[in-house]
Order: sequence, then C-alpha cells, then structure tokens
Amino acid sequence: MNIQPIKTDKITVSSHTIPQILDAAISTLPERSIVVITSKIISHCEGSVVKVGDASKDELIRNHAQWYIDPATHPLGITLTITDHLLVPTAGIDESNANGYYILWPKNVHKTAQEIRMHLADKFGRKDVGVLVTDSKTTPMRWGLTGIALSYAGFAGLNDFIGKPDLFGRPMEVTKVNVADGLAAAAVLCMGESNEQTPLAVITDVPFIKFDASKPTHEELQEWQIPMDTDLYGPLLKNAPWKKGKG
Repeated sequence: MNIQPIKTDKITVSSHTIPQILDAAISTLPERSIVVITSKIISHCEGSVVKVGDASKDELIRNHAQWYIDPATHPLGITLTITDHLLVPTAGIDESNANGYYILWPKNVHKTAQEIRMHLADKFGRKDVGVLVTDSKTTPMRWGLTGIALSYAGFAGLNDFIGKPDLFGRPMEVTKVNVADGLAAAAVLCMGESNEQTPLAVITDVPFIKFDASKPTHEELQEWQIPMDTDLYGPLLKNAPWKKGKG
C-alpha cells in the first residue's frame, strides 16, 4: 500500500469549494485509487462552523451529540459523547487549525463522499476510485490520536471473513476487517495532525480493496455499526452516566 499526502493552499472558512481544492491539488489519479480528505476542510467549504463567541462550546456539544457525559466528571473537563454512532470527545467539534471558529462535522458526510467520488471519476475517467472522509479519535486507555473514517464511497467498508477458514481450517466466527477505519488510520498518520497543510492523500496499491462504483446502501452503512446491546463494550457503555443530547 502506498500513501501520498498532498499539500494544498491554506483552507479557511468559505475560501474554496471542494471541487476547487481537488482540481488544484490532484493532477493525476490512477485506476484503483482512494482519495482521502479530512472532514475539517469539507466543513470549511460548506460552512459547518460557528464563530467562537457566538455560542459556547458546551452548548454546541450538547446540540450535536446524541449522548454526552457531564464534563465535570472528567479531570480535564473534556466532554465524552456518542455522536453519529461514534464514541468521540466533544461531538467531534474542534478548534485546531480553525482560525477563531468551532469546526463541526460535515452536514451530510455520506452524500458528500459520494459527490466527491463522482467528481473524481468523471474528471479522470476512472471506474474504480474510492473516497474516504476522515477525522481523528482517541482510544480508551491509550495516549494519542488515530484516524477514523466518517464515511466512504466507491469501495466496501468491511471485508467479511465470517465462515471462511483460518490457517488451520477453523471457520471464522465473528471476524470482519474494518477496511475504512484501517485506511483512515494509516492515511491520517501520513497526513499529520498539526501544521502540515496536507488535508488530502491518495492511496494506491491496495489489492485487498473491493471497489464498487455504486453508492453505499443504507444497509451497508448500518452494517458498519454495532448496536450497543450487542457491542463487546456494551456493558461499560450502557452503564455510563449518559445525558441525552439534542443531536
């Protein structure tokens, strides 16, 4: 697998459209490529931002999270949330590289991922091209951020090994590989988290990817998620002191 981060102009709120950024930054795109784009520049382009001072961050978190834990319970005052079926701090709202704004998640990230895929496929005349929209997350009991996929288009987000034999012929019972999150973690590591100014990347040489030009179905996106009742970590999550958000 090869990951090539791509430097862009400095993106600020409403300074560019997404097609302008892509067309200026990507001059060639081989067949069977995946273009990675950080959710933050999508939010910049579509105006999913709130100027610092126009609303409190705590209020924004409560408005966008489905569930949250009172930040007073955390030694650093950070709010843990469940937002769009992800366990993330602060409902994904970020202030880094934001120039005086709170950056929210994109309004309809699945729709945007597919629109980007269609734009790239048309521009470069490609059949097999994927798109991956990323952000960063923390991992319980680990320091450091890793990339995570908020959405994808143009390829299968999971590789299902259930029923297939392992090395010694034993059928796999529960194993599914999260392709989208795995690619996101690798890409975000290469793209950086600070002032690198590389919010795009192109992934090539990915023989394990199952490309699919059709839009991911609702069922495919649902399969990507695990209900809390059957999640391995469900007993912990269900007993946390959650408060209902408005998201």
